[in-house]
Amino acid sequence: MRTRFRIFLCVVLFSLLVVLQTQTFAAELKIHKRVLNNGLQVFVIENHTVPLVTIEITVKNGAYTEPPEYDGLSHLYEHMFFKGNAVIPNQEKYLERQRELGMVWNGTTSEERVNYFVTLPKNNLKEGLIFMRDAVETPLFDQTELEKEREVVLGEYDRAESNPYFHLSRAVKKKLWYKYPSYKDVLGSRDIIATATREKLQTIQKRFYIPNNSALFVAGDVKPGVAFKLAKKIYGGWKRGEDPFAEHPMVEHPPLTKKEAVIVNQPVNIAAVQIVYHGPDVRNDIKATYAADVFSSILAQPNSKFQKNLVDSKIAVRANLTYYTQQNVGPITIFVQTTPDSLRRAIDVLFEEIDKFDDPDYYTYEQLESAKTLLEVEQIYGRERTSQFVHTASFWWAIAGLDYYIGYIDSIRKVTREDINDYVHKYIQNQNYVMGILISEDEQQRINLTSEEVIK
Repeated sequence: MRTRFRIFLCVVLFSLLVVLQTQTFAAELKIHKRVLNNGLQVFVIENHTVPLVTIEITVKNGAYTEPPEYDGLSHLYEHMFFKGNAVIPNQEKYLERQRELGMVWNGTTSEERVNYFVTLPKNNLKEGLIFMRDAVETPLFDQTELEKEREVVLGEYDRAESNPYFHLSRAVKKKLWYKYPSYKDVLGSRDIIATATREKLQTIQKRFYIPNNSALFVAGDVKPGVAFKLAKKIYGGWKRGEDPFAEHPMVEHPPLTKKEAVIVNQPVNIAAVQIVYHGPDVRNDIKATYAADVFSSILAQPNSKFQKNLVDSKIAVRANLTYYTQQNVGPITIFVQTTPDSLRRAIDVLFEEIDKFDDPDYYTYEQLESAKTLLEVEQIYGRERTSQFVHTASFWWAIAGLDYYIGYIDSIRKVTREDINDYVHKYIQNQNYVMGILISEDEQQRINLTSEEVIK
């Protein structure tokens, strides 16, 4: 009892410290917003620690906008963003201008967001904003550059295929999103990428790369008034477009109709199990998204029953449960890595754990509060570098709205055991899933494993 009390006291004291730090940081975190007449949302994140500024343009685009004939083209478009445009006509001049401005630059594509960002000295803010405007408004999609970039993206495809876990994930996703797989496929289709045309990229630009479907973030050593004035002057002429989701609404992924398993043979020495459920999303069940994060944090703690019964017991080498927040069905993924000889036992124990998720003693009050604290600390640390934090802010703007992120810590603190049980009952226990098993063909034959026997 004394030991448990000490643990509880430490958690409480640490939580109080984090709360104070969070409240202090919230007061210091300066996010300012304006909306231009063309619908462009402009955010300024003020931090004068170092004389740098990051400019980021985020677009509500990505896999969730891609019908089969566009599968993977949001990612290819991202590669073409930092190419020639009406002002800087070729790649050589483009790179030369980047060097002149002292830029560090990149872009990323995910299921529900594409973002582009540069970090440069604060004195080059105006020039950086102009540079990004020209890239987003007037891309040339030069045929020669497109052919080169198609090969680059296909090279990424080749590297992905060299990873055995890629094939596991691919097989599971194909069944998980069985009706609309392209709308969850960031990497895309090799054939679609290889045959991509300028006309398709121009369609993406006209449909999604419009101010009222985008946000401009300016973060770092900048005064809001200066940034907003420049944004209005430089981006005010960007022509507004029709709401792309009015004519092309998000698809509704149908629920899983059965429990299903697929065995993926790859030349590996281990065995891995991936079980994925359709989880909550921020459109339909925002409360459950917070419970999902807290529960994942509980199970990740080394002293959790989940870890003790799977990893400490030596049944598995690694085990985790994760949730990916999305606006269009966030997946819940359970992953277990083990040996071929322990595979059946690992699956049995895993489902025994799932059955216990709502038991009153499956986790303690201290573990619940510790999980919240760890999530809070993670959020605070994530804000330390403004050039990185801006990516977090733009992600949440695209996925759930920035208010979701700003209120995240307060919402996490309110999660109760009942909230977690509701989440577990609704999305995990006794729910349909897709299970993928990664194992070599020789080991599968040796242990005589079939996909039918592993379904519980």
